[in-house]
Amino acid sequence: MKGECEGFNMGFKARARNHREAKGESSENKKRKKKEGELHCSINSCDNWADKSMGGRSISRNNAQDVWGDGSFTEVKGRVKVCKACYRLFKKETKDEKEY
Repeated sequence: MKGECEGFNMGFKARARNHREAKGESSENKKRKKKEGELHCSINSCDNWADKSMGGRSISRNNAQDVWGDGSFTEVKGRVKVCKACYRLFKKETKDEKEY
């Protein structure tokens, strides 16, 4: 039966924690390093990262001109790489313009 043995009372995480302590490793949660990105946001006034893994997106040059105007961003091959915060701003600004 499950409740009769000691090993069955704890879950797999508690059992793994006990094994780590037996090996001499600390049981404290290790602090994660802050993720560094590779692509900077193309909006000149923004210092965030535009990596896809961090929520960044790529929007067209024309859409970026509608929201931020000419000269306030850099483009690569007609696309503008934006961070998550700038993309949310873009979505808010263009919300009413969409036609279905």
